[in-house]
Amino acid sequence: MTSVPTITLNNGVRMPQLGFGVFQVPDDQTTAAVAAALEVGYRSIDTAAVYGNEVGVGRALAESGIRRDELFVTTKVWNSDQGYDQTLRAFDASAERLGLDQLDLYLIHWPTPERGRYLDTWRALERLLADGRTRAIGVSNFEPEHLDRLVEASEVVPAVNQVELHPAMTNTAVIAADARHGIATEAWSPLAQGAVLHEASVVEISERHGRTPAQVVLRWHLQQGRIVIPKSVTPSRIAENFDVFGFELTELELDAIDALDRGGRTGPHPAEFNAA
Repeated sequence: MTSVPTITLNNGVRMPQLGFGVFQVPDDQTTAAVAAALEVGYRSIDTAAVYGNEVGVGRALAESGIRRDELFVTTKVWNSDQGYDQTLRAFDASAERLGLDQLDLYLIHWPTPERGRYLDTWRALERLLADGRTRAIGVSNFEPEHLDRLVEASEVVPAVNQVELHPAMTNTAVIAADARHGIATEAWSPLAQGAVLHEASVVEISERHGRTPAQVVLRWHLQQGRIVIPKSVTPSRIAENFDVFGFELTELELDAIDALDRGGRTGPHPAEFNAA
């Protein structure tokens, strides 16, 4: 493994705290982007069935020559594939596209609008975990009420909850619910798609440390114990986002970034998202 710190999940599996995301990266660009990330030192790659780029991710992993036990690969089951049997089939399809026999983390992508359908999906994930097809299971975009219901009805507590989280939306209620259940919080859109990088406090802190605003925001996440998965297709930015371990933010600087919270989502609210 590289020098990236790890988070020990609630089942003992260690997950790199900094990973590389490929949301909205076309499949024909994904192999090059992931290859650049692996060259820099990323070892955790996050994709999803609905992204349509699992094949590109798998190709980059296979061509990298990096040992499988040094990689951490996450993908997700999409809404239209939820349900017990459908999820098992969806997992097999994702694993085939990725060229892997075992995943490191498999997530429910969204809590489905049909109340309780994600419970049947979760039973399938528990089966995949028990069978050794994936090393850990978790959820994405789950609100506190979804987590409470899932934990109460299930034998396995999710290892990870991947949610939108950045300085413009600190999502404190979800972080608190994750902590209450012993679930690691992972931030997607950790830079708010660049929307927070021009904030005066972020720019001031970056100048003070001789770092970029993106590096400061990623450092803000890491120092508060979250997993982050920034994405880019630009090699220089991929490298920049990885170079976040040589400096430390003060408590006052962390508080200044916290204060940017305005509930500003870049994506849909889980309670309102009904895409099939």
